[in-house]
Amino acid sequence: MKKIQRNSIVTLHHQIGFTDGTVLEDTFNDEPLTYRLGEGELAEGLELSLLGLQEGDEQTLDIGPDLGFGYTDDNLIQTLNRSEFNSDYPLEEGLIIEFSVPSGETLPGTLLEVGAEQVKVDFNHPLAGHTTRYHVKIIEVENPDPQEATLN
Repeated sequence: MKKIQRNSIVTLHHQIGFTDGTVLEDTFNDEPLTYRLGEGELAEGLELSLLGLQEGDEQTLDIGPDLGFGYTDDNLIQTLNRSEFNSDYPLEEGLIIEFSVPSGETLPGTLLEVGAEQVKVDFNHPLAGHTTRYHVKIIEVENPDPQEATLN
C-alpha cells in the first residue's frame, strides 16, 4: 500500500472542529476531498498529521495553534461602518461572512459585535488560537513518480 509522503495527492474524508466536540466541517457524508500536500491548501499541522498514513487508515489528532491555524492577531479585528453591509442582509454576532479584498480574493470575517452604526469583525481564521481536533480517513494516495520529482 502507498504511504502518504510530501507531494502526495491524497483523497480523504475529514472532520475539523474543536476539542469540546463542536464540528465545523465534516465531509464523511459528502464527496471526499483531494489535496496535493505541499501546496498550502491545508494548515501545516494537518499536512504533517497525514504523512505516513496509508489508504484505509483513520485517525484523530488534536493540533495546537502553532501548527494549526495560528494564533489570533488583534490587528485583524476591525470596526466597519454598518453602511458597508447590504441592508437586506441580517447581521448577527458569530456569523461568518466572506469579504472581498482588493486582490480579488475572499477572506472570511466573523462578526463579533453588531451595533446600529458599526460592526466589529474578526478577520483571523475562525480556528485561530484554538486547538483543532482533526479526524481523517484516507481514501486514496497517489505518489509522484520519483524520477519526475528529481527533475523539478
